[in-house]
Amino acid sequence: MNAIQLLEALVNIPSVSGHERALADFLCDLLGREGFDVQREGDSIWFTLGSGRPHLLLVSHLDTVPPCRGWTGDPFRLRFDGEKLIGLGANDAKASVAAMILAARALRRTRLKGSATWAFVVEEERGGDGIRAVKPKLGAIDAAIIGEPTLLEVCNAQRGMLILRCVAHGESGHVAHARFGQNAIHKAARDIERLSSMTFEPHPLLGETRPQVTQINGGLARNQVPDRCEFFVDLRTTPNLDHVRLAAQISSALESEVIVQSDRYVSVATDESEAIVQAALAAAGKSQGVGSVTTSDWAFLREIPAVKVGPGDTRRSHQPDEFLLAWELEAGAEFFQAAAKHYFEVEHVHV
Repeated sequence: MNAIQLLEALVNIPSVSGHERALADFLCDLLGREGFDVQREGDSIWFTLGSGRPHLLLVSHLDTVPPCRGWTGDPFRLRFDGEKLIGLGANDAKASVAAMILAARALRRTRLKGSATWAFVVEEERGGDGIRAVKPKLGAIDAAIIGEPTLLEVCNAQRGMLILRCVAHGESGHVAHARFGQNAIHKAARDIERLSSMTFEPHPLLGETRPQVTQINGGLARNQVPDRCEFFVDLRTTPNLDHVRLAAQISSALESEVIVQSDRYVSVATDESEAIVQAALAAAGKSQGVGSVTTSDWAFLREIPAVKVGPGDTRRSHQPDEFLLAWELEAGAEFFQAAAKHYFEVEHVHV
């Protein structure tokens, strides 16, 4: 099974988050027949080559988002349009899964100066349960490569995500006597205006963080002063911003009550001096790393030196007619193979 055939097989097995079993079954069978010792936790799978330290992790995800409107063909059937390979997950991130498998096939013929684990996990698109379940079973990890579509740019910094639920409290009353009430929507509007002008300390690779109000709900009837208005704020954070302090800072500036809805996606960064960054840059032929504005399972590996890189383009993800270019798949396989080799060859790595 060559690169395109492998990607076709992966795309043609639907694996929307929460429904990855069929794809995990397929890969367990395929990789087992090829001689890999596949381990499984739920519908996440992994295998290891080599032994000892340093221990490199290559990880990507099996799941996809549900197909959106606008597809011009079957999302679950890879189709070809010139150089385009069109299908749900072709770009995000089954191209990385396929390319990593191709790299593992090639590296199996070499003697690694340590060990490398390939992990293909579930539910990356809706909370990261897969990587969080698998990680404790992998032992000590010295470095990681997270496979995501980055145009093979080496991302050594990634934004996090802080979601705040804000509740403006007021006093209900008849609209005809509004002066005796306290309009919660008006209070929320003042806070939303405050949020629209807020910026926070910029990061050298990721820039500044600006809060974005994404949902709002308030009022019970058209003739009643609303006593409650709820709105959600999404902040795509950077490594120099602490989520606890950031939430407290925003809370002190608003009239509304501020509740942390979600803060588990912490922003991460790896210094360019780390061996994994140098190895990835050498493999990609790049001189410096870049920042990534999207989150990924890297957030759950934040204590490990890591980079995010893979074939495809993040701007194609979660869109109708998602696609990968054929040459990107081969380039991705070459990159993952070279990055692993470079990592083990870096002289200053001593574990």
